[in-house]
Amino acid sequence: MTKTVAFATLAVLALAAPLAIYPVLLMTILCFVIFACSFNLLLGYTGLLCFGHAMFFGTAAYITGYVLKSTSLPTEIGILVGSLSAAAMGAAVGLVAVRRTGIQFAMITFAIAQFVFFLLVKSEFTGREDGMHKIPRRALLGFIDVSSNFSYYYFVLAVTAGCIYLFYRIVHSPFGDLLKAIRDNENRVESLGFKPEHFKLMALTLSAGLAGLAGGLKATVYQFATLTDASWSISGEVILMTLLGGLGTLTGPMFGAGVIILLNDYLAQFGEWALISQGVILLVVILTFRRGIVGEAVAYLSRRGIRTRRVLPA
Repeated sequence: MTKTVAFATLAVLALAAPLAIYPVLLMTILCFVIFACSFNLLLGYTGLLCFGHAMFFGTAAYITGYVLKSTSLPTEIGILVGSLSAAAMGAAVGLVAVRRTGIQFAMITFAIAQFVFFLLVKSEFTGREDGMHKIPRRALLGFIDVSSNFSYYYFVLAVTAGCIYLFYRIVHSPFGDLLKAIRDNENRVESLGFKPEHFKLMALTLSAGLAGLAGGLKATVYQFATLTDASWSISGEVILMTLLGGLGTLTGPMFGAGVIILLNDYLAQFGEWALISQGVILLVVILTFRRGIVGEAVAYLSRRGIRTRRVLPA
């Protein structure tokens, strides 16, 4: 009953939020919630540290913008094309990288991400250093007007809610259990007759596609895409979001994404203080909250529940 009340309260707050908070800021948080959750699926549940996750996010933003600018397709189709393109890129990267683990996997993905960034800088369709501007935001399904940020917020909210439900279903499915087993002991999974590379490839493809969905949404929210979306700094930022909230938790990356985006928005007026604050937060989390804020809270409540059950029989 408590969970139902909490969920209903959260839903009401989410629906009423644009009445009190700038909708573009809220949509930015929602886009990075999807992005952080996609990264958490890869690192928190599969044990693969991708140092170039922004290449899926940024490439999908450009492809979404290009499709919407060069065709008359509706907005949701452009986002879908960008997401599928990112998933295809994830599969291609996986074919090269999933046979490696640890720092080798991280460095391979970082090298590929830098190569993709170079291609985006040199490509004509991206606008190079100037970026891609004036991305149209057409009616959804051909008749639902989303030209205003207020109305478009509810579409982004619905997509984010669907993605969160999808993440929940994945991590609580046999496929999710197998990913966690690969994370904990890959050799044992292989001894049981499974091929870990196949499942890691599936996880990377799925994670890349969802990161691309976040990138496509962000491109339509701001109606432009820039090289920053595919830069190493965004890859580092999503790592910080996930570590801040808690690896291997469903709600941790969502909390981390909200905190970092709100902090960046507030500290933007102070210039470099946004980057300094991120470094301080990361240092504090590593030293004091090794499971992340949400992870530590869950662990504390779990320990308290165990103590309560031990005391009650007495």
